[in-house]
Amino acid sequence: MAAPAIYGSVTTAAIVCHDTAALSQPLRLRFPSLDNCSTRIRYPLAPPTSAAICYNNAALSLPLRLRPSLLDKRSTSIRFPSAPPTMPGSRVQCKAGADASFADLRTGIAEFYDESSGVWEEMWGEHMHHGFYELPPPEKLLEHRDAQIRMIEEALSFAAVSEEDFKKPRRVVDIGCGIGGSSRYLAKKYGAHVQGITLSPLQAQRASAITASQGLSDKVAFQVADALDQPFPDGQFDLVWSMESGEHMPDKEKFMQELVRVAAPGGSIIIVTWCHRDLLPGETSLQPSEQELLDKICGAYYLPAWCSTADYARIAQALSLQNIKTADWSENVAPFWSAVIRSAISWRGITGLLKSGWKTIKGAFAMFLMVKGYKQGLIKFAVITAQKPA
Repeated sequence: MAAPAIYGSVTTAAIVCHDTAALSQPLRLRFPSLDNCSTRIRYPLAPPTSAAICYNNAALSLPLRLRPSLLDKRSTSIRFPSAPPTMPGSRVQCKAGADASFADLRTGIAEFYDESSGVWEEMWGEHMHHGFYELPPPEKLLEHRDAQIRMIEEALSFAAVSEEDFKKPRRVVDIGCGIGGSSRYLAKKYGAHVQGITLSPLQAQRASAITASQGLSDKVAFQVADALDQPFPDGQFDLVWSMESGEHMPDKEKFMQELVRVAAPGGSIIIVTWCHRDLLPGETSLQPSEQELLDKICGAYYLPAWCSTADYARIAQALSLQNIKTADWSENVAPFWSAVIRSAISWRGITGLLKSGWKTIKGAFAMFLMVKGYKQGLIKFAVITAQKPA
């Protein structure tokens, strides 16, 4: 079997079929440089059938069982979305990190979720966030979509949000609502009116469509809006909900100020977000190798500079919030990343990635970096809750 000819220095996955034969052949790729991205892989006329994912000078080989009906009989090349001149992590290309302007970040975030939300929904459904798992993990894990619901319930429980009729939240805002999974869940649970905001027009449109299909349009609404400049009057919401959106906020103090502003007196604020580790006594910054890893992740997910859980707690204290609580749920979400990676490198995941575009492919690559950060203790999955004074 002839070896494939590889053009460029990196690719996500290659799939080929010859004479309708479904073959499975692992392929391992290594590249000396990742500066020049590949947009094409071309095979000889009698190609092997395989997939390979390569990133950061590491290779992951994946044998595929292909369904020939989905492919041309004599496919000899796979073309990928146009690749940028630099890989994820470059502040110049991705315009993420501490040097990015707010406008660059807003544009990048909106485009990223416009591209990727459809793939995520197809693979994981309406909830675009981590799942929560028991510790130690049982032999048979909770179904991952059930674990996502568990995450919502654990956050509500941690914040001690009441379910009593005269105390439960009646008005809720979902900051960074995705396609509305949390919004609809909270509306059903509490009978509340929920307003979701997102930077992605596609997400807002899809969230509204799903909500209408479930007969909840009288309870739940969505709009495109900036979490740092929310289009709501002061003191409107009994529950301010931010599930994995805080990491996108370029100004954490302004973000928290807006959450407090729109919260009603006595209202609950819940933030579930990615953070970096708390600094040790005597440290003034992360180690250079740690910052380098975070910068690469920022480039893929359009994130600004990270902060720690302790930073959030200090901001909450400065804003005179009450009942401030924090927790590290990194171990509780660990099983979710392996599940997401398995889904991304499945046949269904790979085809979805290729259809969605380069921004989504960059995000898929960055999953391996996220796992690395979690294992190093650098990345923390944090929950921060507080109440606005009555």
